[in-house]
Amino acid sequence: MRDIARQIGRSASTVSRELRRNAATRSGGLEYRASTAQWHSERAAWRPKPAKLAVNAGLRAYVQERLAGSVANPSGAAVPGPAVTWKGRRHGPRQPRRWSAAWSPEQIARRLQLDFPDDGTLRISHEAIYQSLYVQGRGALRRELTACLRTGRALRVPRSRSRGRGKAHVGPEVLISERPAEAGDRAVPGHWEGDLILGLGSSAIGTLVERTTRLTMLLHLPRMPEHGCGPRMKNGPALAGHGAEAVRDAIARTITRLPELLRQSLTWDQGTEMAQHSQLTIDTGLRVYFCDPHSPWQRGSNENTNGLLRQYFPKGTDLCVHSADELAAVATALNTRPRKTLGWRTPAEMFDQALRSVQPAVATTG
Repeated sequence: MRDIARQIGRSASTVSRELRRNAATRSGGLEYRASTAQWHSERAAWRPKPAKLAVNAGLRAYVQERLAGSVANPSGAAVPGPAVTWKGRRHGPRQPRRWSAAWSPEQIARRLQLDFPDDGTLRISHEAIYQSLYVQGRGALRRELTACLRTGRALRVPRSRSRGRGKAHVGPEVLISERPAEAGDRAVPGHWEGDLILGLGSSAIGTLVERTTRLTMLLHLPRMPEHGCGPRMKNGPALAGHGAEAVRDAIARTITRLPELLRQSLTWDQGTEMAQHSQLTIDTGLRVYFCDPHSPWQRGSNENTNGLLRQYFPKGTDLCVHSADELAAVATALNTRPRKTLGWRTPAEMFDQALRSVQPAVATTG
């Protein structure tokens, strides 16, 4: 049996189950017959099959109760909850929210094994519950029960679509793992972190933070004149002012004021606003690296600075009302604030020291 498993590239236990499952017992023995195995395989592949929730009323009632059952107070009385509609606009159409037991399909599937350990008919996978909610023709559960899911999505979003979105510009050669070691230990100045802080009406401000000295520079990203003059055009220009070209030009204008030794690298998240990072590197010599997905701690200095900036630019406000001079004033306020991590020196003092240290090298090179 193990020799067969090695020849076909499968586990020995897989071969054992196949032999046991498809053994012909008509002659009184347990002889494996390929024709019997093929018949079983074809019968199992027949479609459509009746959904388990459609034919098992007890299982269907259990799933519906855990998914959409009412919320009760300590005395047992049902609490309907407020009538709150979902206002999120960035995640597709969703159902109005209501209070319910709201067990996830995986919680329901796993709990069945504990509540009914000896009843094999009360078993279902979480994927089967999702299909009963979303797939037409397998709707053993009412479609409106999607409102009881935590996301409230009326339509499923394939994982492959969400994983591949907005990352076509990030190749393995520009991931943070390829960044020079000197940038990681903050020993050498000239390595920057960047991000956007967003506000009302798709407004944004770009932030650049030097990793060693914590110096902050803010990027003015005004809206284009055509913004708000008509309906949005799919795949049209980024009228909000923080598209790839606008961010590239703003970084180039700001970073090229510095000596070349103080613009070694820039670490950003995987947002599409940095889709033109290759051209930015050609224009400025600034090498761009991208953090791993969902890893903001890899740009810790920048995330901390963004939190400090919210004192001046609160969430929910229009950030485009601030002029470039006002952004420079806020940056100066942060750069002249003493920092504990710098031994109570200011970022401006530390950056000035770094600037003086590279000036002789620049003069010698010239």
